[in-house]
Amino acid sequence: MIYELTIPQFQKTLRNLSHFLDKAVQLSETKKFEVDVLLNSRLAPDQFNFIRQVQIACDTAKLSASRLTGKEAPAHEDNEKSLQDVKARIEKVVSYLATFKAEDFKECETKKITQPRWEGKYLSGKDFAIHHAIPNFYFHVTTAYSILRHNGVEIGKKDYLGELPFKH
Repeated sequence: MIYELTIPQFQKTLRNLSHFLDKAVQLSETKKFEVDVLLNSRLAPDQFNFIRQVQIACDTAKLSASRLTGKEAPAHEDNEKSLQDVKARIEKVVSYLATFKAEDFKECETKKITQPRWEGKYLSGKDFAIHHAIPNFYFHVTTAYSILRHNGVEIGKKDYLGELPFKH
């Protein structure tokens, strides 16, 4: 179940985030400004900018999968500056996530997961996924979405949700 709640959803949402960037380019071309303005925008002075929000969303997705399964995550230097850099970062993480299968997660629910900033405390894999990984991922994607939306990029709930698996 953890696999279904994380990997396919992280991949889909990161692709949606890349789609937001396509719409950001459209706005910058229509309004005749550099798209970098959007990439460096933030909602509040003490908040991370759009690029950093994307970096953290990507890191959350890849590191959560890694911590839950024990597979090594790729390292990224957090040096993205351009639209192409940001889109490439997203695609690298989506590709990494594609290496996971449901069976990689079969032992993860009871695994003890910790991080240095948790000062010796840990969460079970299930609690880590439900209470940390998933909410943290969506927090940063939502903030990135909000930065673009605040700056006039024409994205909405359908863009955020992406394709739904409707049944006929």
